[in-house]
Amino acid sequence: MSLRLVRWGLAGALVAWTVVRAFGLDRGWPLVPLLAFTPYVTVLAVIAAALAAWRRWWAGALATGVCAVVLIALLAPRAVPNRAPAGAAGIHLRVLSMNVAGDAAAARDVLRQIRGWRPDVVSLLELPPRAVAAYDAAGIGSVLPQQVLRPLPGFSGTGLYSRLPLRRLPPPPGTQFGIAAAQARLPGGVPVDLLSVHVPAPTSRGAERHWRHDLRALPAAGAAPAPPRVLAGDFNATLDHAELRSVLDRGYRDASEQAGAALRPTWPAGRRVLPPLVTIDHVLADRRIRVISARSVPIFGSDHRGILADLLVPGDDRAEG
Repeated sequence: MSLRLVRWGLAGALVAWTVVRAFGLDRGWPLVPLLAFTPYVTVLAVIAAALAAWRRWWAGALATGVCAVVLIALLAPRAVPNRAPAGAAGIHLRVLSMNVAGDAAAARDVLRQIRGWRPDVVSLLELPPRAVAAYDAAGIGSVLPQQVLRPLPGFSGTGLYSRLPLRRLPPPPGTQFGIAAAQARLPGGVPVDLLSVHVPAPTSRGAERHWRHDLRALPAAGAAPAPPRVLAGDFNATLDHAELRSVLDRGYRDASEQAGAALRPTWPAGRRVLPPLVTIDHVLADRRIRVISARSVPIFGSDHRGILADLLVPGDDRAEG
């Protein structure tokens, strides 16, 4: 009798999880942080369906099998590339998002990594004033001389460093963490609005409310003639969260998903025991921007992996004329 209850309990939990994920019902804590682990629940559903069929428990095999199929269908687009075709028109923009975990001591090593990747724009998260001073001392100004920074104590500061000219823009109002915003001008390309995004982690009921508020505060991508926009940073959300998908619905594409690399976890990194488990770092690009490639990269001294995205920005017709 107890084994039967366990079997039905597992099947019921998988059905409930699938319904919540499929219909975007992740409202409240602790559903929000739990849903980040949907890829692992998908594997569990496949195993449960196989075991139920092997044991000839057909009702359970049907229930868990349907869950497995639905969850796989929801995850599949993250592994299927939809990159810009070879020879597509546009101006190349390389964006690097790095949560540096406020580690001032790692500035020289992180800067060495940045030099190797040669980004046009870097979004730095968890950027306190002491880290800004450390990056200045390490020589970041010689690599990325244009800077729009919002350094704040603790882990709530952000900054944009660029080799392209930057013009400061007003950040989204009322967010708990600082969000640096600027407009970059590409030679031959249209201007691009850039936001260095850090959203509070939904680790409690109160934090979950701040998380939801700050995601909703992020601006929509807009439409021409407004400049296209790129959001780069630590969203503390995966594509299994309805709130992040609602941000995409406001006119963005996830660069890693377009590159077929959105199932590669970015946190926690650098741990001896645990590998990265969830994909919470993203570069979201306006749908007028095409994605050439995107991949996660290690960050010296951080518990996150970064995102390095190569984008194609529309050309400026006025510059061409």
